[in-house]
Amino acid sequence: MFDWRDYGNGIVAFDSGYVRPALAAIHLIRHQNRVAFIDTGTNDSLPNALAALARLGLDPGAVDYVILTHIHLDHAGGAGAMMRAFPAARLVVHPRGARHMAQPSRLVAGVEAVYGKEYVQRVYGDIIPVPTERIIEAADGHRISLAGRGLTCIDTPGHARHHICIIDDLTGAIFSGDMFGLSYRELDGEGRQFIFPTTTPSQFDPGAMHASIQRLLAFKPEAMYLTHYGQLTDIALRGADLCRRLDALIALALENRTPGDLRHTRIKTAMTLYLLREVRDYGCTLPEQVVRDLWETDLELNSQGLEVWLDSLSS
Repeated sequence: MFDWRDYGNGIVAFDSGYVRPALAAIHLIRHQNRVAFIDTGTNDSLPNALAALARLGLDPGAVDYVILTHIHLDHAGGAGAMMRAFPAARLVVHPRGARHMAQPSRLVAGVEAVYGKEYVQRVYGDIIPVPTERIIEAADGHRISLAGRGLTCIDTPGHARHHICIIDDLTGAIFSGDMFGLSYRELDGEGRQFIFPTTTPSQFDPGAMHASIQRLLAFKPEAMYLTHYGQLTDIALRGADLCRRLDALIALALENRTPGDLRHTRIKTAMTLYLLREVRDYGCTLPEQVVRDLWETDLELNSQGLEVWLDSLSS
């Protein structure tokens, strides 16, 4: 069975099946036998979503909402497939992302320009449009009721300009997508959770990210639920770690900002060495190569995003 984490409060995280085990979670909120999914993974994630419903004794008609924290394809690529499978559901997405869910051709073209058409087809498949009449545009403060369980969407730019986080009234927890960083359960040790920021292209903005992190911290949530990966606790401490490491990544990018064929390599190498030191200081005892393998995708994407940001400073 795929990775399954039931937190005992109506919230479940399960593996979307993206790239490697426990890289990307889909969260499911269950209340009065009605369901909201938060993020969708890719088209290949649909069988896991259906299996999650079955494990809870529910059928696809129980799904009222599919909520996207943002429209990067590891979070939203499976939205169209889910909406086809869940006939009563509405799709909730930032207003900047709504048009791309209804007409995904420009979104797909942008991803293909970065990664190539063959890669996008192999990893994500065909991105299925969602009918406009089934889309809810969630501006800042938009409220949703899941059988009386209130969910509030807040605008949180920094990772992407189309990013929202979702506050759960019942628990006070926040579903943070990529805004509150990455924290993989394999690196947990002695009750502590290692976290670092995601600076992926192409809309990374460190100032906006800092502001959004502080906004999330101001709600004093007992837990964050990260797409990458699952429940995070001790939020004030993790928030301080996240901000400190964000500043460190910005500094190392600026130190290596000189354009050239080796800029990407310099930034990625510096980031890798920095994060390896940090995770060692945190008490992680995993072999270095295991940690590098866990971070392989993130180190590459973070380096690309920092380069895009550097280029924007001089444009």
